[in-house]
Amino acid sequence: MIRYALSCDHDHGFEAWFASSSDYDDQAARGLVECPFCASTVVRKQVMAPAVSGTTKTAPAPDMAKQMHSMMMQAAREVRDHVEQNFDYVGDAFAREARDIHEGRSEKREIYGEATPAEVKKLKDDGVPCAPMPSLPPDPKKAN
Repeated sequence: MIRYALSCDHDHGFEAWFASSSDYDDQAARGLVECPFCASTVVRKQVMAPAVSGTTKTAPAPDMAKQMHSMMMQAAREVRDHVEQNFDYVGDAFAREARDIHEGRSEKREIYGEATPAEVKKLKDDGVPCAPMPSLPPDPKKAN
């Protein structure tokens, strides 16, 4: 396995794991490597220092890392809750409705819904503002 530091054409940085460097090249060429923040498939490798055994890594203390993760999940939950309570859900008509609002063919209002990566890319290329909703892990209290 190989880990790459990647960034998209909107300068969002993220990491991804691949079985080999040729797997990355193949998936990137087919448009399968996608930015988790904006769904862009225009992705490039970034300079990354190799992990060398025997070096000392400084990572957050386990309690601090757990606390940071908890804070991030809480913030993501609050964003989702705000959107779901205050925006109109338009389902899979999101791309069409966002474009209509942007171009003045529909009344201006806040919406959320579903869109394919290709639809999101087209919206962004055309200057239509949109952003992905933060995803959340499943709620263990609601699991079977």
